[in-house]
Formats: sequence, structure tokens, C-alpha cells
Amino acid sequence: MVKGSNIALSALSDGDGVDSVIVSLGWASPTGEGDADVSVLLLGGQGKVRSDADFYFYNNPVAADGSVQLLGKAPTGEGSEDRIVFDLTAVPADVERMVVAASRYEGAGFGELDDLRVTLADGTGDGLLRFAIDDAGSVSAFIFGELYRRGEEWKFRAVGQGYDNGLAGLATDFGVDIEDDAGDADDADEQPDLEAEDPVPPPTVTEEQPTRPAGPEAPPVAPSGQGPSAALEAVPAPRRSEEDARPEKTAARPRTARKKVTLPKVVKKSLAENDSWRQARLFPVSALKSDRDRETRATSVLLSVMAQVPEFGRRLTAAFGAPAGRMETFTEVSLPHGDTPRRPDGVIRVERAGKLWTALVETKTNGNALKPEQVQAYADIAARRGYEAVITLSNDVALEGSPLVDVKTDGRRKHKVALWHLSWAEVAHQAQMLLRHEGVGNAAHAWLLQELLHYLQHDNSGCHGFQNMGAAWVPVRRGIDEETLCQGDPRLLEVVESWERLIRQVCLGLGGELGHKVLPVRRARRGSDPEARRAAMADRLCTEGKLHAELRIEGTPGVLAITADLRTGKLRTSFDVPAPEQGYPLTWAKRLIRMLAEAPADLHVETLVEGGAGGPRGTLERLRPEPGDMLPKNNAPITGFRLSLFKGMGNSRGKTESGFIRSVDDAVHRFHASVIASLDRSAPRPAPSTQRAAAT
Repeated sequence: MVKGSNIALSALSDGDGVDSVIVSLGWASPTGEGDADVSVLLLGGQGKVRSDADFYFYNNPVAADGSVQLLGKAPTGEGSEDRIVFDLTAVPADVERMVVAASRYEGAGFGELDDLRVTLADGTGDGLLRFAIDDAGSVSAFIFGELYRRGEEWKFRAVGQGYDNGLAGLATDFGVDIEDDAGDADDADEQPDLEAEDPVPPPTVTEEQPTRPAGPEAPPVAPSGQGPSAALEAVPAPRRSEEDARPEKTAARPRTARKKVTLPKVVKKSLAENDSWRQARLFPVSALKSDRDRETRATSVLLSVMAQVPEFGRRLTAAFGAPAGRMETFTEVSLPHGDTPRRPDGVIRVERAGKLWTALVETKTNGNALKPEQVQAYADIAARRGYEAVITLSNDVALEGSPLVDVKTDGRRKHKVALWHLSWAEVAHQAQMLLRHEGVGNAAHAWLLQELLHYLQHDNSGCHGFQNMGAAWVPVRRGIDEETLCQGDPRLLEVVESWERLIRQVCLGLGGELGHKVLPVRRARRGSDPEARRAAMADRLCTEGKLHAELRIEGTPGVLAITADLRTGKLRTSFDVPAPEQGYPLTWAKRLIRMLAEAPADLHVETLVEGGAGGPRGTLERLRPEPGDMLPKNNAPITGFRLSLFKGMGNSRGKTESGFIRSVDDAVHRFHASVIASLDRSAPRPAPSTQRAAAT
């Protein structure tokens, strides 16, 4: 599509129309650090929201009626993609337009991002249209497009309009009464940076500040009323009923400052007499003796919790096009298929407004792979019976552009069936996010999620996520050591694909612990496809003997880099700290050493200088008494400091204590906990938006 054009959704559908659509906003960043937040506004006949509740963004991601669901970010071959599901059958009749926008923060503009685009797909995931944006400019908020009614049908318009005053300004223009948290940021000037001389103890509670970029037209920021809420317990307290929670005063206005996210407090001391006492569990694992037992138990446990905890069930199925409605789940259902009935591991059914959405579920545990003929049979059954999807569950991680199972579709059939995949690591991640960071509806739901997590993480469940680097791992390691590999060897590509799966799983694990999105960074140029990128990585592995990846952690400037050197058997995790724009280099060095007071003594610190030439380097243990040793002898301009930790790499291909997968996971978690967390506690908070506006 081109800017300003529009099209009816019915014209894009081969069937009876489109009941739901998945809108994806995507972009790429040359540095790998660029990001944006999506938002949706539901507008009435006057072009304004009916109430503040019609504004959906990171602090209000799901509509109560299921018409809008913000699904969050997913990595792509060229950056990241933010997805939104619209259930068009659930949109209130007095809503005439639904605006899809995104915003950046801390002064960043959309012109700094590459390949800005919006795509639409139907509920099965089939693409309907694409709108690419080439002229975003320096604006900090941007309307990509809008869905709007014309009579009885829905149409999409490619808008491509920018706003200089950020998310709050965009929302205000559409009638949203915004309240930004400026009160807690008033003391931001007092926070130390690398230029400060006196150490400041880290704060015990941190909260992200308003993300609205400043602009000359930015509206005034109202002071926040209440401070951050207390940290969640290990099992979040139940929410009050609607009657009890009814406010005595006018409902609070939406805040574009992000909600505070905290980790749970330490669990209370057990009443057991000694450690040998085992706590009673809802889902026991001790009786599991075979892989068939594990698959049956895992399917039943997961599907039952999905049905009983609506937030969790919706979170897992919304991305697959399921509506927000009453969910029921079933196991071991017999369905006719030729001469021999088939028994999928499970069935998910969601009802809304008299319509049913149905998905067949096929589950594998431990290292068992999905069987193509089995999945093909379920896809054929689903197509004949009018079901919407087949969902596969296993410890494997699907890669972009490389489906785990190739399924052939009969083009003569009118009904389309979508094939989706979930890894057990993704299931555990979503449960962690709800239970430990976002909270759920009541104490019973929280307890069910806690029991599910305990089951998935138990050694005997078989649901541990990606756990084997594959048959090519050992031959490739040996070939690199002996220098007998050649470019184009298919085993190199197998190892690269396994490495990408491992990195995605590490992102899920770390993100679940932190309560933030953690995504692999893609620095690919526009137009490069995933297969070409993996082929280039395989060539570098052959010539350099190294596997490399970068992770972007939401709320943390910079990226965490990890390199596995197969020649030396070493893992390197690193993070670059940019030099301040003002001050003296010696002051920067002293301040950095104080920030790293609790970091490991074997942390390597390297000074980065202009021109890329190597600067001074040394361990933290040696530099603590003499920070001046970090300064270049020739007074070359300092651009930053690189912090690195090294550790031995696991040898075996599996997930055992001495395995490569465990060593990578441990290295990333240790580096974040001991190094990046120290920097986060000491980092200055951004200035209040009113101050930034005054500065401009």
C-alpha cells in the first residue's frame, strides 16, 4: 500500500470475510538498540475516544471485551515486531475507528529506525497487506494506520502521520486525559552520573520514568498521586472484586509512565522440620516413568491451567488468532481419519458470541521430535472439520523462516488451517511473567500458576526447553580444532541454527526472571532474509571458530554480547558503557570503579578510544586501587569502557551440568546479575519531561 490509500478487508479475504486481524508493526535498527512501543486508540463518531479506557498501550494492553490485545514484541530477522490482535466481532458498535500508533522515548525519533512497516494478517496468520514507511523523520510518535467502519464492513487506511510530542501528545489529541508521573522524577538532577565524585548508595526501589519525549507542544505533566506499589509477594495478593475496588473518587487518568515491575520477595520460611520433607504438590512428577506418561501429564497439566486461569490461556492463544472468550480444553480426543481414528494430545476450544475457535494440540517432551506425518494428519483433520489451528508443543524452538515441520496444504480446500508452535520455555516464560511480575486475578489463579511452574521446572517433567545442540555439534568442534572444516559444510549451518535456538531460550529465561523483554539483536541490513544471515554466520564460524550473539534488555542502554570461542573453549560476555559527554576522564574512571563495587574481581575493563585502537585494559581487582591506569597514555579521546567476563565453555552438546547449553545460560545470568545490575542501580534516571521540554 501507499500512504493515504485504503482497502476493504473483505476484498482481501477469499472466504466470508475477516472476523479478526493481526496487525504487526516492525522496524530494524542499525545499532540493534532502537525500539518503540505500540498503542491503539478506539475512536467514536467525533474522532475522539469515548473514555480514557479506549487508550491501549503498555500499561493497559488488553480490552475487557477482547476486542484489542497487545501481544508484545517478537524477534524477526531484521529487528523486532510488535503484534496486536483485533477481534472485529467484539468491537463495540459505537467505535468507528481504531488508530494504530507507536512512540519512542528519551528524545529518539522514528527516522533513526530502518524498514518501518505495518502488516496485516488474518486470524490464521496469512498475510493480507503491507505498508512500508520511508519518510518518518525525527518525530517521536507515529500513526501507522487505522481500521475504520464503512457501513457493515471494515477497511484499513495507510496513514503514516508523525507527532513531535510523543505518546502523551498523540493520546491527548484524541481526547485522552493523560497523567504523567513527574513527581518521582523531580529529584533526577540529584542522581549521580559518571562525572560525580561522591558515591551514592543504590536505591532500594526503582521505577521507570515517563517515556514521553519532550517537544515544544508537549502538554504539561501532572504530578503523580501515589508512589510505587509494594513489591509482589511470591504469590501475588488477590485483586479486589469490582465492587470493593470501585474508587471513591474519579478514576485515575492513564499514565504514560511505565508501571513499576518488581521481583517477588523472599518466600516465607517453611514449617517443615527438615529439608527432607516434601511439600504437597497439585501436579506430582515422581510417578512419571516413560515419555508417553510425560507427554500425557504435561498436556493435561498445561491445558487445565489454561482453562482455569483466563489471563494465562488468553496470553498463550491470542497470538494464534483465538478470540477472548470462554475457554475449554480436552485431552485424548478421538477423531476419525480414514480407517484409523487419530487421537491428538489435546483440543482447545474458545467460544465468543456464539462462534467457536478450535485448535488441535500435539505435544512432545524430553528430546522427542515432532513427527511430520502425525502433524500432517492433524492438519488434514482440522481442515475437514473446520478447525482453525494446529498447535505443536515441544522443547525445540522454532526459527524464523524455518518451520519445525513441513505441512502441505490442499489448495482446493476453502478452509485454512494455521500451524503454530510453542516451546516449553515459552510456556514457562509466560507463566513467570504473570505470576512474578504482573499479577493475576486472584490467589487461586496465582497458586495454579505456581504449581504449573514447579511442574515444568522439575527434572522429571521433560519440559525443560531446548536441551541438545544436535548431532553436528561434536564433529564441528573437532573440525574447528583440527582446521578440517570447509565453508559450505551443512554441519556448520546446523550448529548455527542450534545456537540461535539456544539464544532465544536464554532470552526467555532472563526475561522471565527480570520481568522485562529480552530479545536477540538483529543487525542485518534491510532485505536480508534469515537463511542468508545464518549462512553468513556459518561461514564466520568456519573461518573464525566463534559463535556470536547480542541481547537487548528492555530498560537497559546498550546490548549484552556473548561470544563462544570454539578454538579456546571460552565464553565471553561483555557490555559497553559509553563515556559521558562532559567531565574529566579520570572522574569517569573513578565513578565507574565505584559503580562496580560489587562486581567480580576478575571482571575485565577495557578503555575504548577513538579510531578503534585498543586502549588500556586490566582486571577490576588491579584497577580498583589505581583507576588512573584506565586512561590512555597518549591522551586519546575516550569513547567508552567495555566490561567483560570470561569462563570455560561446556564440552558436551546437552544441558547437563558440564554441557555447553548450561554454561551459556549460566554465563549470561551471572553477567547480568553481577555487572549490569550494578550499573542499573547506579545509573542516573532520565530528567523529568518538563525539564526536557524547557531545555528545547
